[in-house]
Amino acid sequence: MDYRLLGRTGIRVSPFCLGTMNFGGPTPEDESIRIIHKTLDQGINFLDTADMYNKGESERVVGKALSGGRRDRVILATKFHNPQSEDINDRGNSRRHILRAVETSLRRLNTEWIDLYQAHRPVFDVPQDETLRALDDLVRQGKVRYIGSSTFPAWMLMEALAISERQNLVRFVTEQCPYNLLDRRVENEVVPLALRYNIGLLPWSPLAMGMLAGRYPAGEGFPQGSRGARGLPIYVDRINERGIQYGNQIIPLAQKHGLTPSQLALLWVKEQPAVTAPILGPRSEAQLDDALAVMSMPLEAEISAALDQIVPPGSAVADFHNTSGWMKMKLLG
Repeated sequence: MDYRLLGRTGIRVSPFCLGTMNFGGPTPEDESIRIIHKTLDQGINFLDTADMYNKGESERVVGKALSGGRRDRVILATKFHNPQSEDINDRGNSRRHILRAVETSLRRLNTEWIDLYQAHRPVFDVPQDETLRALDDLVRQGKVRYIGSSTFPAWMLMEALAISERQNLVRFVTEQCPYNLLDRRVENEVVPLALRYNIGLLPWSPLAMGMLAGRYPAGEGFPQGSRGARGLPIYVDRINERGIQYGNQIIPLAQKHGLTPSQLALLWVKEQPAVTAPILGPRSEAQLDDALAVMSMPLEAEISAALDQIVPPGSAVADFHNTSGWMKMKLLG
């Protein structure tokens, strides 16, 4: 397997990262643990979770799955930021919340350290030096190895790097960004910044919530049992008819090359500049098996050019920044 350097760090990770947002619900605990074990057996050594996933159940399930000696060979990432209780200060990127959140995550994960601790979203009314100083203290204490961001605008990433350099603080080594064929806006600023400053990109939602997996027939709305059918705004606002129509255009191209649509979508984002590891989010072992088939596969130039014709570089036909809090561009039509 082609293990890749995680940004400017000295550690190497698999070209896919196992995302665990579904674990503990809707994926049951026993199946979640089987998926984690199978992932590790297939050579993936990078797992990502967050304290908000299923109100902490994801972290707990991950911790249980990594017991018995498995923890030592895994690069384990989690995130802080989202509300953990009704307490107005039990959220965000303040020093107070970070120091409280890390202890809770360590306890749930049943570990003494977190390899990659990430700010789940940016905050605009808290100076970044407060956040970075708290994270720097955690690194010095040995509770955290590296730090990263998620869904940050390029200017905030650049500001954070400048603060870290000026004040001799630990710096972000990764950015977990929304990146898939239907929303390529990170290519305009975040990708060039990542290439210049050696920040590893960890794309989330590489399958565009199923629109790139052929799960949504055009003009038929949300299939029964799908996340969109449940009416959750985070899904309804991202899954739109235009995205479905463009996403379904990759189906014949995938078939031509002996791939499923989801495999083609994963292969494409895996091989984009600055990308370290797309985050897989399987709900079942079958979905995991589908992804694993292209983990070590290269992307042919012919396929890449054909996909650029469907959705040109830097553009978007679906909105995966709708929860970012800073992306002002709205898709028209």
